Amino acid sequence: MTEPTGTPETPERLPLFHDDPKLRRRRGCSSIAGVVIFAAAFGGIAGLIGGEIAGLVVAGVIAVPLVYIMLYNLRRRIWLEGETLIVRTWGVRRIDLTAAERIDLVISDVRGTRTVSLLVNAGKRRKVAKVDLAVYSGAGGRELGILQLRKLANALLNNTDANGLVFSELLVAQLKSEARGDAAAERPLYRLASAAPGGKYIQRFTMEAVSRFVATLD
Repeated sequence: MTEPTGTPETPERLPLFHDDPKLRRRRGCSSIAGVVIFAAAFGGIAGLIGGEIAGLVVAGVIAVPLVYIMLYNLRRRIWLEGETLIVRTWGVRRIDLTAAERIDLVISDVRGTRTVSLLVNAGKRRKVAKVDLAVYSGAGGRELGILQLRKLANALLNNTDANGLVFSELLVAQLKSEARGDAAAERPLYRLASAAPGGKYIQRFTMEAVSRFVATLD
């Protein structure tokens, strides 16, 4: 089913995700294989100790939450509609970027692939969203489109409670770097991803660290 993209009365709905059906299927297959291997390993150990039934129970206990997480991630979609984030997983929730109480920049590192994201917290249960700005592997990667970055920067600019101006300036600097034709390694988001220490699955940059970095940008 095609998601609505806006009407003359409502702002345009911009996708903040890279929708590649082939990549999504490949991720799904690899995730299922991983769940099967992981659950079978633990189930096999339990089976050797407690017998066949114990092994099956342990395998099921391991597999069920992993399958839930896998399906959750495969279903996850996020859009920007004006100044509102729309997040879909099992349901749909809306988060006002201008009213968010806290915004953090986080970098995750999974097998050499680093993802630069904004973590938006509206201060209410289930009102948290992670917006992936760029994904880098080696000297290249993929980034949000120019229109998406510009709209995000405009929305963040109006958030005074969470120092949205700092993040807005970061995205504007990224847009300027792209406009100059800078290579990926010279762009602000890539430089942030490279500056993050290795060996950590996910790490949060403090507001002070982001502010100091943005102050060094053109």
